[in-house]
Amino acid sequence: MKLQGLSPEALILLRLALVVLSAALSYWLTRHLLVRFIHRLAERSRTDVDDLLVKYGVFSALAYLVPLSVLYYGARFVPPLAGFLTKLVEILLAPAVALIITRSLSVILELYHRLPLARRHPIRGYIQILKFLVWISAGIVAVCALLNRSPWVLLSGLGALSAVLLLIFRNTLLSFVASIQIIGQDLIRIGDWIEAPQFGADGEVIEMTLYNVLVQNWDKTIVSIPTYRLMEESFKNWRGMERAGGRRIKRHILVDQTSVRFLEGELLERLRRVHLLRDYLENKLREIEEYNRRLGIDTAASPLNGRRLTNLGTFRIYIEEYLKAHPLIRKDMTLMVRQLQPTPEGLPLEVYCFVADTRWVPYEKVQADIFDHILAAAPEFEVRIFQKPTGFDLKEALSGGSPGFRKDSAAADPDPRSSPPRG
Repeated sequence: MKLQGLSPEALILLRLALVVLSAALSYWLTRHLLVRFIHRLAERSRTDVDDLLVKYGVFSALAYLVPLSVLYYGARFVPPLAGFLTKLVEILLAPAVALIITRSLSVILELYHRLPLARRHPIRGYIQILKFLVWISAGIVAVCALLNRSPWVLLSGLGALSAVLLLIFRNTLLSFVASIQIIGQDLIRIGDWIEAPQFGADGEVIEMTLYNVLVQNWDKTIVSIPTYRLMEESFKNWRGMERAGGRRIKRHILVDQTSVRFLEGELLERLRRVHLLRDYLENKLREIEEYNRRLGIDTAASPLNGRRLTNLGTFRIYIEEYLKAHPLIRKDMTLMVRQLQPTPEGLPLEVYCFVADTRWVPYEKVQADIFDHILAAAPEFEVRIFQKPTGFDLKEALSGGSPGFRKDSAAADPDPRSSPPRG
């Protein structure tokens, strides 16, 4: 029924205004009444899924469907503009549905992160790819609805722009391939300790996305590494160490080579009373004595005749026995004390073993305790640890107070253990 005094154009505008006002009113009622009511119900419920739906705004996104429905069905009341309103709804419906889907994917990702499997197989990169594809699809559908063309026509036209698209989405494609490699080959997990010096990264992986990997360094700084760059460059993952249950000690001390001597006399007798060396020395001395006697070697004629023990070799065996007796050193993993290539600073004596506790602080404590003991035990073997002279050493040398420096070369050494014979 036509209203009196209104022209057909005015009547169309009035009906259009009523339809638009109805759509706006329906959105306001839905968003501020129905959605809030649903949020309150979610707060009172015992499940977590509805809380996540509220957190990521899924219900708020669903509210956009109500005014779009009002516009779609109200278009019949404005026949001259029915086609325009229907087309507008079709265009707006694509991003609205895409928003609902992407927010629902965020809920799925949050639920997946609560599973133990999430640390081994993160899917954040895949979810981001799905979101990207959803928005691309929504854009294509909206453009096709605007142009009144089939989506396949638009997609076929994009083939000519493939080179440009590859250039624009180069980083996305590279990151996508890199994410598949990382997840498929289980190279990195959330919580892994990785080390990539070229990126300034040395810490724990806290997040993995399509485009980057976030690493929190031990100094609490955060480094963002592009995913594809991480695969192009090398990095070290310490997960194998944690899985093996042993963290390696590979550190050496420098021994003054002039302090190396044959083990005999009072030094030998003193070391025979050491608990960790008692069995070794008894067996080794018996073996050497039998060897020299069997070959008829006169060991009294020269120190170079036959086989003999040295203070450094015995010191090395003592360190090995000390490590074997240590409760926090793995006995089923490699354990040895070896000599490295001599250097101008001295002879490196390297400790190579594994600590049973892989945590950083306990590991450092065990390592420090071991080397504290080694440094303290070295003088008992008359083995000198090399250290470059300091100002204090020079001052003591000039005053004649340092055991390592003699003011008078002919003076007797008051402590033979601090400056052993050089032969």
